[in-house]
Amino acid sequence: MTLVGFAARNAFRNSGRTALTVLGVAVAIVAFVLLRTVVYSWNIAGEVAAKDRIATRHKVSFVIALPKRYMTTIRETKGVTAATWMNWFGGKDPRNPDAFFANFLVDPKTFLEVYDEVQLPEDQKQKWFEDRQGAIVGSSLAKALNLKVGDRFTLGGTIFPGDWPLNIVGIYTASRKSFDQSSMIFHWDYVNEQLPEQRRDQIGWVVSRVDDAGQGADVATRIDKVFDQYDHQTLTMSERAMNLSFLGMFSAILKAIDVVSVIILLILVMILANTIAMGVRERTTEYGALRALGFSPGHVRFFIIGESTFVGLCAGLLGVGLAVPLVNGGMSRFIEENMGGMFPYFRIDSGTVVLALALATALGFLAGLVPAAQAGKLSVVDALRRIA
Repeated sequence: MTLVGFAARNAFRNSGRTALTVLGVAVAIVAFVLLRTVVYSWNIAGEVAAKDRIATRHKVSFVIALPKRYMTTIRETKGVTAATWMNWFGGKDPRNPDAFFANFLVDPKTFLEVYDEVQLPEDQKQKWFEDRQGAIVGSSLAKALNLKVGDRFTLGGTIFPGDWPLNIVGIYTASRKSFDQSSMIFHWDYVNEQLPEQRRDQIGWVVSRVDDAGQGADVATRIDKVFDQYDHQTLTMSERAMNLSFLGMFSAILKAIDVVSVIILLILVMILANTIAMGVRERTTEYGALRALGFSPGHVRFFIIGESTFVGLCAGLLGVGLAVPLVNGGMSRFIEENMGGMFPYFRIDSGTVVLALALATALGFLAGLVPAAQAGKLSVVDALRRIA
């Protein structure tokens, strides 16, 4: 029997308590992995952006509109091959107003030129071009709202008040993760022509394709320089930066998730420390006997810390073993299909797996330090006198 084997064997002296401890810590690890996956997947939304697209918004804020006439200047800028404009509509499904889904106003023809990953059958594309009330929906959203081509759908306006009847003329898919499949997209003209005079001909932001992805920053600088003397100045950035700036509005949520992750780790340490401390108290006389046989205080401390570390490792392995099929199985597919705009890729990162295992093992080690230090200080006589 080696010292390591002895420590591992001690971990299962009280198999019921150890099993419950391992299970409790494993559940904490599952929660930790899930929260870290949310943060990782949230940030990935910026990484999947197209390299040859840049976005132009108002310099002050994303929510301030730009005059539509800016489109002409942007299209004439050197390096821009195509450009389109978009508005966030902010509509709701009157049947289920609490359900969130993205909905945009666009110019259909230029939109499909700039977002070439959005795939529509040719007949649906032509129908969308021709029908002023026509709307296309992503395949995931169509499934969630139970919509099909030919349906009539009324979108309740918030930013643009009123009821807006739409004809579902197409179901799109995306050939790349740079555009999600859970949005509703319809004609900007349809809404613009019904707005009060003071609200007409305003656009939310402009998305442009550049002829050389490596020159995107230079093109962005040229666009902003043109509008420096205008009343509405612009800020142009890569699509990745645009995505990250939008996600940055949810930074408070990410910070809250980080705090919860730390709390989970503290709970994990307390669970382990309590179990190890109970085991040490029960086996105090055994440690005294070992000391009497010639084992040093260092050996006793090694047994306790080794036992705690082994339990932490077992819990980490079980937690990761539960988290991977849970997250990468049905949960990932559901989230990518229904929340693709925020989580285009929802999978556990290999780094998260390694981190979870390392933390479980390290925290198991830390949880055993105090009980080990206390046990190492006991004299042989005091340990043998103590009743377990």
